[in-house]
Amino acid sequence: MTTWPKIKNRFGLLLLFLSDISALAIFFYISVFLRINLLPKLSSSLPTFNQNLETYWWIFIVWPVVMIYKDGYSKRFAFWDEIKFLTKSSFFALIAIFAILFISKKGPEFSRTLILTMAAIAFPLFPLIRPFFKKILFTLGLMKRKVLIAGSGIAAETALKAIKHEPNLGYEIAGFIDDNPRQKEIGGFKVRRGLAQIERYIRRAGIHDVIVAKPELKKDELAKLINHIQHKAENTLYMPDIKGIAVSGTELRYFFQEQAMVLEIKNNLAKPLNYISKRLVDYVSAVFISIILLIPMLAIALIIKLTSKGPAIYTQNRIGKNGKLFHCYKFRTMYQDAEERLKNILATEPEAKKEWEKYWKLKNDPRTTEAGKFLRKTSLDELPQLLNILKGEMSLIGPRPYLPREWEFIKEESPIIHALPPGITGLWQVSGRNNQSYEYRISMDSWYVKNWDLWLDIMIQFKTVGVVLKRDGAC
Repeated sequence: MTTWPKIKNRFGLLLLFLSDISALAIFFYISVFLRINLLPKLSSSLPTFNQNLETYWWIFIVWPVVMIYKDGYSKRFAFWDEIKFLTKSSFFALIAIFAILFISKKGPEFSRTLILTMAAIAFPLFPLIRPFFKKILFTLGLMKRKVLIAGSGIAAETALKAIKHEPNLGYEIAGFIDDNPRQKEIGGFKVRRGLAQIERYIRRAGIHDVIVAKPELKKDELAKLINHIQHKAENTLYMPDIKGIAVSGTELRYFFQEQAMVLEIKNNLAKPLNYISKRLVDYVSAVFISIILLIPMLAIALIIKLTSKGPAIYTQNRIGKNGKLFHCYKFRTMYQDAEERLKNILATEPEAKKEWEKYWKLKNDPRTTEAGKFLRKTSLDELPQLLNILKGEMSLIGPRPYLPREWEFIKEESPIIHALPPGITGLWQVSGRNNQSYEYRISMDSWYVKNWDLWLDIMIQFKTVGVVLKRDGAC
Protein backbone atom coordinates (compact mmCIF):
# COMPACT_ATOMS: atom_id res chain seq x y z
CA MET A 1 0.00 0.00 0.00
CA THR A 2 1.37 3.41 -0.97
CA THR A 3 2.01 5.52 2.12
CA TRP A 4 1.14 9.20 2.49
CA PRO A 5 4.83 10.34 2.45
CA LYS A 6 5.30 8.59 -0.89
CA ILE A 7 2.18 10.26 -2.30
CA LYS A 8 3.50 13.68 -1.22
CA ASN A 9 6.86 12.86 -2.78
CA ARG A 10 5.27 12.02 -6.13
CA PHE A 11 3.00 15.06 -6.02
CA GLY A 12 6.06 17.21 -5.38
CA LEU A 13 7.80 15.68 -8.40
CA LEU A 14 4.76 16.51 -10.53
CA LEU A 15 4.87 20.14 -9.34
CA LEU A 16 8.61 20.27 -10.03
CA PHE A 17 8.00 19.02 -13.57
CA LEU A 18 5.28 21.63 -14.12
CA SER A 19 7.55 24.35 -12.72
CA ASP A 20 10.28 23.35 -15.18
CA ILE A 21 7.80 23.62 -18.07
CA SER A 22 6.70 27.02 -16.75
CA ALA A 23 10.32 28.18 -16.50
CA LEU A 24 10.94 27.11 -20.10
CA ALA A 25 7.82 29.01 -21.18
CA ILE A 26 9.14 32.13 -19.43
CA PHE A 27 12.51 31.74 -21.15
CA PHE A 28 10.74 31.30 -24.48
CA TYR A 29 8.58 34.43 -24.22
CA ILE A 30 11.50 36.51 -22.97
CA SER A 31 13.40 35.31 -26.04
CA VAL A 32 10.48 36.25 -28.28
CA PHE A 33 10.39 39.73 -26.76
CA LEU A 34 14.14 40.17 -27.29
CA ARG A 35 13.94 38.77 -30.83
CA ILE A 36 11.21 41.23 -31.81
CA ASN A 37 12.23 44.36 -29.90
CA LEU A 38 15.96 44.30 -29.15
CA LEU A 39 17.97 42.02 -31.44
CA PRO A 40 16.88 43.74 -34.72
CA LYS A 41 18.31 46.99 -33.32
CA LEU A 42 21.64 45.28 -32.65
CA SER A 43 21.80 43.60 -36.06
CA SER A 44 20.08 45.06 -39.13
CA SER A 45 20.64 41.79 -41.03
CA LEU A 46 18.02 39.94 -38.97
CA PRO A 47 14.76 39.44 -40.88
CA THR A 48 11.43 40.55 -39.44
CA PHE A 49 10.03 37.98 -37.01
CA ASN A 50 6.47 37.04 -38.00
CA GLN A 51 6.28 33.34 -37.19
CA ASN A 52 3.44 31.55 -35.44
CA LEU A 53 4.60 30.87 -31.86
CA GLU A 54 2.38 27.79 -31.59
CA THR A 55 4.66 25.94 -34.04
CA TYR A 56 7.37 25.87 -31.36
CA TRP A 57 5.34 23.54 -29.11
CA TRP A 58 7.70 20.60 -29.69
CA ILE A 59 10.56 22.41 -27.94
CA PHE A 60 8.63 21.99 -24.68
CA ILE A 61 8.73 18.23 -25.22
CA VAL A 62 12.37 17.89 -26.30
CA TRP A 63 13.76 19.85 -23.36
CA PRO A 64 11.96 17.89 -20.58
CA VAL A 65 12.74 14.60 -22.35
CA VAL A 66 16.44 15.45 -22.16
CA MET A 67 16.03 16.29 -18.46
CA ILE A 68 14.22 13.01 -17.82
CA TYR A 69 16.94 11.12 -19.71
CA LYS A 70 19.57 12.81 -17.49
CA ASP A 71 17.71 11.55 -14.36
CA GLY A 72 16.37 15.00 -13.51
CA TYR A 73 13.27 13.57 -11.79
CA SER A 74 14.53 10.25 -10.50
CA LYS A 75 17.83 11.26 -8.93
CA ARG A 76 18.63 13.50 -5.96
CA PHE A 77 21.28 16.13 -6.63
CA ALA A 78 23.52 18.06 -4.27
CA PHE A 79 23.35 21.79 -5.05
CA TRP A 80 26.39 22.01 -7.35
CA ASP A 81 25.53 18.70 -9.00
CA GLU A 82 22.09 20.16 -9.78
CA ILE A 83 23.71 23.24 -11.36
CA LYS A 84 25.87 20.91 -13.46
CA PHE A 85 22.84 18.83 -14.44
CA LEU A 86 20.85 21.89 -15.53
CA THR A 87 23.77 23.30 -17.52
CA LYS A 88 24.39 20.01 -19.32
CA SER A 89 20.66 19.44 -19.92
CA SER A 90 20.28 22.89 -21.49
CA PHE A 91 23.28 22.27 -23.71
CA PHE A 92 22.11 18.84 -24.88
CA ALA A 93 18.55 20.10 -25.36
CA LEU A 94 19.91 22.82 -27.65
CA ILE A 95 21.90 20.23 -29.62
CA ALA A 96 18.83 17.96 -29.85
CA ILE A 97 16.61 20.81 -31.09
CA PHE A 98 19.06 21.79 -33.83
CA ALA A 99 19.54 18.13 -34.76
CA ILE A 100 15.77 17.74 -35.20
CA LEU A 101 15.65 20.86 -37.37
CA PHE A 102 18.53 19.56 -39.50
CA ILE A 103 17.14 16.04 -39.94
CA SER A 104 13.61 17.24 -40.68
CA LYS A 105 15.00 19.94 -43.02
CA LYS A 106 12.69 22.52 -41.44
CA GLY A 107 15.40 24.88 -40.24
CA PRO A 108 14.19 27.83 -42.40
CA GLU A 109 10.73 27.57 -40.83
CA PHE A 110 12.04 28.33 -37.34
CA SER A 111 14.09 31.17 -35.90
CA ARG A 112 17.47 29.76 -34.89
CA THR A 113 18.26 33.12 -33.30
CA LEU A 114 15.19 32.72 -31.07
CA ILE A 115 16.22 29.21 -30.02
CA LEU A 116 19.80 30.29 -29.29
CA THR A 117 18.52 33.24 -27.26
CA MET A 118 16.28 30.92 -25.26
CA ALA A 119 19.24 28.66 -24.50
CA ALA A 120 21.39 31.66 -23.57
CA ILE A 121 18.73 32.73 -21.06
CA ALA A 122 18.27 29.20 -19.71
CA PHE A 123 21.97 28.69 -18.92
CA PRO A 124 22.12 31.29 -16.10
CA LEU A 125 18.45 31.40 -15.02
CA PHE A 126 17.52 27.71 -14.83
CA PRO A 127 20.16 27.03 -12.12
CA LEU A 128 18.62 29.88 -10.10
CA ILE A 129 14.93 29.06 -10.56
CA ARG A 130 14.86 25.27 -10.13
CA PRO A 131 16.77 24.99 -6.80
CA PHE A 132 14.69 27.92 -5.47
CA PHE A 133 11.42 26.19 -6.38
CA LYS A 134 12.67 22.92 -4.90
CA LYS A 135 13.37 24.78 -1.67
CA ILE A 136 9.74 25.97 -1.63
CA LEU A 137 8.51 22.42 -2.19
CA PHE A 138 10.70 21.13 0.65
CA THR A 139 9.37 23.88 2.94
CA LEU A 140 5.83 22.75 2.13
CA GLY A 141 6.79 19.19 3.03
CA LEU A 142 6.61 18.01 -0.56
CA MET A 143 9.19 15.93 -2.41
CA LYS A 144 10.99 15.19 0.85
CA ARG A 145 12.52 11.76 1.29
CA LYS A 146 12.63 10.25 4.76
CA VAL A 147 16.00 8.66 5.50
CA LEU A 148 16.88 6.10 8.15
CA ILE A 149 20.56 5.67 8.99
CA ALA A 150 21.69 2.14 9.88
CA GLY A 151 24.55 2.58 12.32
CA SER A 152 25.45 4.70 15.33
CA GLY A 153 29.21 5.20 15.09
CA ILE A 154 31.46 7.79 13.47
CA ALA A 155 30.34 6.80 9.96
CA ALA A 156 26.69 7.34 10.93
CA GLU A 157 27.52 10.78 12.35
CA THR A 158 29.35 11.59 9.10
CA ALA A 159 26.25 10.59 7.14
CA LEU A 160 24.14 12.92 9.27
CA LYS A 161 26.53 15.85 8.71
CA ALA A 162 26.65 15.18 4.97
CA ILE A 163 22.86 15.30 4.69
CA LYS A 164 22.60 18.46 6.77
CA HIS A 165 25.17 20.18 4.56
CA GLU A 166 23.20 19.37 1.38
CA PRO A 167 19.62 20.64 1.87
CA ASN A 168 19.09 20.52 -1.89
CA LEU A 169 18.88 16.73 -1.62
CA GLY A 170 15.59 17.09 0.22
CA TYR A 171 16.42 14.35 2.72
CA GLU A 172 14.64 14.29 6.07
CA ILE A 173 16.36 12.30 8.82
CA ALA A 174 13.95 9.92 10.54
CA GLY A 175 16.54 8.61 12.99
CA PHE A 176 19.14 5.89 13.48
CA ILE A 177 18.97 2.15 14.06
CA ASP A 178 21.64 -0.24 15.32
CA ASP A 179 22.00 -3.49 17.25
CA ASN A 180 24.25 -2.13 19.98
CA PRO A 181 23.95 1.68 19.90
CA ARG A 182 26.85 3.61 21.39
CA GLN A 183 24.48 6.41 22.37
CA LYS A 184 20.73 7.03 22.69
CA GLU A 185 20.71 10.12 20.48
CA ILE A 186 22.84 11.52 17.66
CA GLY A 187 22.40 15.16 16.77
CA GLY A 188 18.97 15.21 18.44
CA PHE A 189 17.73 12.12 16.57
CA LYS A 190 16.78 8.96 18.44
CA VAL A 191 18.82 5.79 17.96
CA ARG A 192 16.55 2.76 17.83
CA ARG A 193 17.70 -0.71 18.78
CA GLY A 194 17.52 -3.83 16.64
CA LEU A 195 18.51 -4.05 12.98
CA ALA A 196 16.29 -7.12 12.73
CA GLN A 197 13.32 -4.75 13.19
CA ILE A 198 14.37 -2.40 10.38
CA GLU A 199 11.60 -3.62 8.06
CA ARG A 200 8.99 -2.60 10.64
CA TYR A 201 10.53 0.87 11.03
CA ILE A 202 10.66 1.36 7.26
CA ARG A 203 6.99 0.42 6.88
CA ARG A 204 5.58 2.35 9.85
CA ALA A 205 7.57 5.58 9.36
CA GLY A 206 7.21 5.67 5.57
CA ILE A 207 10.97 5.51 5.04
CA HIS A 208 12.10 6.13 1.45
CA ASP A 209 15.85 5.53 1.76
CA VAL A 210 18.21 3.78 4.15
CA ILE A 211 21.86 4.77 4.53
CA VAL A 212 24.04 1.87 5.68
CA ALA A 213 26.91 3.35 7.68
CA LYS A 214 28.39 0.36 9.53
CA PRO A 215 31.99 -0.12 8.35
CA GLU A 216 32.71 -2.24 11.43
CA LEU A 217 30.66 -5.15 10.06
CA LYS A 218 32.38 -8.10 8.42
CA LYS A 219 31.88 -8.20 4.67
CA ASP A 220 29.46 -11.17 4.79
CA GLU A 221 27.35 -9.48 7.49
CA LEU A 222 27.42 -6.20 5.56
CA ALA A 223 26.27 -7.86 2.33
CA LYS A 224 23.49 -9.66 4.22
CA LEU A 225 22.27 -6.39 5.78
CA ILE A 226 22.29 -4.51 2.46
CA ASN A 227 20.51 -7.35 0.66
CA HIS A 228 17.88 -7.47 3.42
CA ILE A 229 17.19 -3.72 3.15
CA GLN A 230 17.30 -3.50 -0.65
CA HIS A 231 13.74 -4.68 -1.28
CA LYS A 232 12.28 -3.04 1.83
CA ALA A 233 13.23 0.56 1.02
CA GLU A 234 13.08 2.45 -2.28
CA ASN A 235 16.82 3.09 -2.21
CA THR A 236 19.70 1.73 -0.16
CA LEU A 237 22.75 3.98 0.12
CA TYR A 238 25.99 2.38 1.29
CA MET A 239 28.70 4.56 2.81
CA PRO A 240 32.06 2.75 2.40
CA ASP A 241 34.85 3.24 4.90
CA ILE A 242 37.13 4.99 2.41
CA LYS A 243 38.33 8.58 2.54
CA GLY A 244 40.91 10.62 0.69
CA ILE A 245 40.42 9.09 -2.78
CA ALA A 246 39.03 10.82 -5.86
CA VAL A 247 35.25 10.77 -6.18
CA SER A 248 34.59 13.19 -9.05
CA GLY A 249 34.01 11.22 -12.24
CA THR A 250 34.42 7.91 -10.42
CA GLU A 251 32.29 5.15 -11.96
CA LEU A 252 31.13 1.75 -10.79
CA ARG A 253 32.08 -1.17 -13.04
CA TYR A 254 30.50 -4.64 -12.90
CA PHE A 255 31.77 -8.16 -13.48
CA PHE A 256 28.59 -10.23 -13.58
CA GLN A 257 30.25 -13.64 -13.93
CA GLU A 258 32.25 -13.09 -10.74
CA GLN A 259 29.51 -11.05 -9.01
CA ALA A 260 32.12 -8.37 -8.37
CA MET A 261 32.36 -4.63 -8.79
CA VAL A 262 35.21 -2.15 -9.00
CA LEU A 263 35.54 1.62 -8.77
CA GLU A 264 37.05 3.22 -11.84
CA ILE A 265 38.96 6.30 -10.65
CA LYS A 266 39.86 8.55 -13.55
CA ASN A 267 42.95 10.71 -13.86
CA ASN A 268 41.62 13.86 -15.53
CA LEU A 269 45.11 15.36 -15.58
CA ALA A 270 46.25 12.54 -17.88
CA LYS A 271 44.14 14.04 -20.67
CA PRO A 272 46.17 16.83 -22.34
CA LEU A 273 43.06 18.60 -23.63
CA ASN A 274 41.74 19.02 -20.08
CA TYR A 275 44.93 20.67 -18.87
CA ILE A 276 45.18 22.84 -21.99
CA SER A 277 41.59 23.98 -21.41
CA LYS A 278 42.40 24.92 -17.83
CA ARG A 279 45.45 26.95 -18.85
CA LEU A 280 43.51 28.64 -21.66
CA VAL A 281 40.83 29.72 -19.17
CA ASP A 282 43.61 31.01 -16.88
CA TYR A 283 45.28 33.15 -19.54
CA VAL A 284 42.05 34.58 -20.96
CA SER A 285 40.70 35.35 -17.47
CA ALA A 286 43.99 36.94 -16.34
CA VAL A 287 44.13 39.23 -19.37
CA PHE A 288 40.47 40.23 -19.01
CA ILE A 289 40.67 40.89 -15.25
CA SER A 290 43.96 42.80 -15.60
CA ILE A 291 42.43 45.15 -18.16
CA ILE A 292 39.29 45.72 -16.08
CA LEU A 293 41.18 46.27 -12.79
CA LEU A 294 44.25 48.10 -14.07
CA ILE A 295 43.26 51.52 -12.66
CA PRO A 296 42.10 50.13 -9.24
CA MET A 297 45.39 48.19 -8.98
CA LEU A 298 47.39 51.37 -9.65
CA ALA A 299 45.32 53.16 -6.99
CA ILE A 300 45.99 50.38 -4.46
CA ALA A 301 49.73 50.56 -5.17
CA LEU A 302 49.68 54.35 -4.61
CA ILE A 303 47.81 54.00 -1.29
CA ILE A 304 50.32 51.41 -0.04
CA LYS A 305 53.25 53.70 -0.91
CA LEU A 306 51.64 56.70 0.80
CA THR A 307 50.63 54.92 4.03
CA SER A 308 53.75 52.88 4.87
CA LYS A 309 57.41 52.57 3.95
CA GLY A 310 58.47 49.95 1.43
CA PRO A 311 57.56 48.76 -2.06
CA ALA A 312 53.92 48.38 -3.14
CA ILE A 313 54.53 44.89 -4.54
CA TYR A 314 55.89 42.19 -2.26
CA THR A 315 57.78 39.27 -3.84
CA GLN A 316 58.21 35.95 -2.08
CA ASN A 317 59.46 32.50 -3.09
CA ARG A 318 56.70 29.90 -3.27
CA ILE A 319 56.53 26.24 -4.29
CA GLY A 320 54.98 25.81 -7.72
CA LYS A 321 54.12 23.05 -10.17
CA ASN A 322 56.34 19.97 -9.86
CA GLY A 323 57.85 21.45 -6.69
CA LYS A 324 59.76 24.22 -8.48
CA LEU A 325 60.22 27.59 -6.74
CA PHE A 326 58.90 30.78 -8.30
CA HIS A 327 58.54 34.45 -7.30
CA CYS A 328 54.97 35.07 -6.12
CA TYR A 329 53.68 38.65 -6.34
CA LYS A 330 51.33 40.27 -3.81
CA PHE A 331 50.46 43.75 -2.70
CA ARG A 332 52.46 44.42 0.46
CA THR A 333 50.19 44.20 3.50
CA MET A 334 52.82 44.16 6.27
CA TYR A 335 55.35 46.52 7.77
CA GLN A 336 58.95 46.16 6.64
CA ASP A 337 60.03 44.75 10.02
CA ALA A 338 57.29 42.09 9.96
CA GLU A 339 59.62 39.15 10.69
CA GLU A 340 61.05 40.85 13.79
CA ARG A 341 57.54 41.63 15.00
CA LEU A 342 56.50 37.99 14.50
CA LYS A 343 59.45 36.67 16.49
CA ASN A 344 58.62 39.04 19.34
CA ILE A 345 54.94 38.04 19.35
CA LEU A 346 55.67 34.30 19.38
CA ALA A 347 58.23 34.74 22.16
CA THR A 348 55.98 36.82 24.44
CA GLU A 349 52.39 35.67 23.71
CA PRO A 350 51.69 31.93 24.30
CA GLU A 351 48.16 32.09 22.83
CA ALA A 352 49.46 33.71 19.65
CA LYS A 353 52.17 31.06 19.40
CA LYS A 354 49.57 28.29 19.78
CA GLU A 355 47.41 29.88 17.05
CA TRP A 356 50.42 30.24 14.75
CA GLU A 357 51.46 26.60 15.21
CA LYS A 358 47.93 25.41 14.36
CA TYR A 359 47.04 27.74 11.48
CA TRP A 360 50.36 29.34 10.47
CA LYS A 361 48.43 32.63 10.55
CA LEU A 362 47.27 35.14 13.15
CA LYS A 363 43.76 36.60 13.05
CA ASN A 364 44.79 39.81 14.81
CA ASP A 365 48.20 40.15 13.25
CA PRO A 366 50.03 43.30 14.47
CA ARG A 367 52.44 42.98 11.55
CA THR A 368 49.66 44.03 9.15
CA THR A 369 49.30 47.66 8.05
CA GLU A 370 45.92 49.42 8.13
CA ALA A 371 45.75 49.31 4.34
CA GLY A 372 46.90 45.70 4.46
CA LYS A 373 44.01 44.69 6.74
CA PHE A 374 41.52 45.96 4.16
CA LEU A 375 43.38 44.31 1.29
CA ARG A 376 43.40 40.97 3.09
CA LYS A 377 39.74 41.20 4.09
CA THR A 378 38.79 41.75 0.46
CA SER A 379 41.54 39.46 -0.99
CA LEU A 380 42.70 42.39 -3.15
CA ASP A 381 46.28 41.79 -1.99
CA GLU A 382 46.41 38.79 -4.35
CA LEU A 383 45.64 40.72 -7.56
CA PRO A 384 49.32 41.01 -8.62
CA GLN A 385 49.34 37.22 -8.91
CA LEU A 386 47.59 37.77 -12.24
CA LEU A 387 51.14 38.39 -13.51
CA ASN A 388 52.13 34.96 -12.18
CA ILE A 389 49.28 33.45 -14.21
CA LEU A 390 50.44 35.21 -17.37
CA LYS A 391 53.96 33.89 -16.71
CA GLY A 392 52.56 30.35 -16.45
CA GLU A 393 53.57 29.99 -12.78
CA MET A 394 50.10 30.06 -11.22
CA SER A 395 46.49 29.30 -12.04
CA LEU A 396 43.24 31.09 -11.27
CA ILE A 397 42.07 28.04 -9.27
CA GLY A 398 44.49 25.62 -7.64
CA PRO A 399 46.26 24.48 -4.48
CA ARG A 400 47.81 27.01 -2.12
CA PRO A 401 51.18 28.50 -3.14
CA TYR A 402 53.14 27.04 -0.20
CA LEU A 403 56.22 28.65 1.29
CA PRO A 404 59.54 26.76 1.12
CA ARG A 405 59.58 26.55 4.94
CA GLU A 406 56.36 24.50 4.75
CA TRP A 407 58.04 21.72 2.78
CA GLU A 408 58.45 19.42 5.78
CA PHE A 409 54.70 19.50 6.35
CA ILE A 410 53.62 18.90 2.75
CA LYS A 411 56.39 16.75 1.25
CA GLU A 412 54.34 13.54 1.46
CA GLU A 413 51.41 15.15 -0.41
CA SER A 414 53.63 17.22 -2.73
CA PRO A 415 53.55 14.78 -5.70
CA ILE A 416 49.76 15.17 -5.72
CA ILE A 417 49.41 18.83 -4.72
CA HIS A 418 52.09 20.07 -7.12
CA ALA A 419 50.73 18.18 -10.13
CA LEU A 420 48.93 21.48 -10.83
CA PRO A 421 50.13 25.08 -10.57
CA PRO A 422 49.10 26.83 -7.34
CA GLY A 423 46.06 29.08 -7.55
CA ILE A 424 45.02 32.56 -6.51
CA THR A 425 42.01 30.89 -4.94
CA GLY A 426 41.18 27.25 -4.27
CA LEU A 427 39.11 24.68 -2.47
CA TRP A 428 40.49 25.38 1.00
CA GLN A 429 39.72 29.09 0.66
CA VAL A 430 36.03 28.37 0.08
CA SER A 431 35.91 25.68 2.79
CA GLY A 432 36.42 27.96 5.76
CA ARG A 433 39.65 29.73 4.71
CA ASN A 434 41.65 30.63 7.85
CA ASN A 435 39.02 29.09 10.13
CA GLN A 436 40.37 25.64 9.23
CA SER A 437 43.45 23.90 10.60
CA TYR A 438 46.68 23.66 8.65
CA GLU A 439 46.28 19.90 8.17
CA TYR A 440 42.78 20.44 6.83
CA ARG A 441 44.08 22.89 4.22
CA ILE A 442 46.64 20.37 3.01
CA SER A 443 43.99 17.66 2.76
CA MET A 444 41.72 20.04 0.81
CA ASP A 445 44.49 20.84 -1.67
CA SER A 446 45.21 17.15 -2.15
CA TRP A 447 41.51 16.37 -2.58
CA TYR A 448 41.17 19.18 -5.15
CA VAL A 449 43.93 17.79 -7.38
CA LYS A 450 42.61 14.23 -7.12
CA ASN A 451 39.13 15.36 -8.12
CA TRP A 452 40.06 18.14 -10.52
CA ASP A 453 37.91 18.90 -13.51
CA LEU A 454 36.74 22.13 -15.14
CA TRP A 455 33.38 21.96 -13.40
CA LEU A 456 35.09 21.89 -10.00
CA ASP A 457 36.97 25.07 -10.98
CA ILE A 458 33.71 26.75 -12.00
CA MET A 459 32.12 25.78 -8.69
CA ILE A 460 35.07 27.18 -6.72
CA GLN A 461 34.98 30.45 -8.69
CA PHE A 462 31.34 31.03 -7.77
CA LYS A 463 31.91 30.06 -4.15
CA THR A 464 34.97 32.34 -3.95
CA VAL A 465 32.82 35.34 -4.87
CA GLY A 466 30.42 34.50 -2.04
CA VAL A 467 33.22 33.96 0.48
CA VAL A 468 34.94 37.23 -0.41
CA LEU A 469 31.67 39.21 -0.26
CA LYS A 470 30.91 37.74 3.17
CA ARG A 471 34.59 38.05 4.16
CA ASP A 472 34.21 34.56 5.57
CA GLY A 473 37.29 33.49 7.46
CA ALA A 474 39.48 36.15 5.88
CA CYS A 475 42.27 37.82 7.76
